Amino acid sequence: MTKADIVNEIARNTGIEKVTVQKTVEAFMESVKDSMVAGNNVYLRGFGSFIVKKRAKKTARNISKNTTIIIPAHNIPAFKPAKTFITKVKSHDKK
Repeated sequence: MTKADIVNEIARNTGIEKVTVQKTVEAFMESVKDSMVAGNNVYLRGFGSFIVKKRAKKTARNISKNTTIIIPAHNIPAFKPAKTFITKVKSHDKK
């Protein structure tokens, strides 16, 4: 499902114009990104959490050049689904 599919689905289910729904969805995504860039997690009860994970510094290998490189500590965005979300996905029968 793409962002356009989500916009179409919300517009169809709510009767709100697609342009308004698109602006709302994009504003939501921008808010989540801005919050995470600032180092804050976003919690959506019943859906999940957008969290900032901290990765420690590590040594890696470049196999093609047979050298080692240092990857500095950094943050990455991650999504952790809520337990009810996980349960629904696990119990859904796929045909």
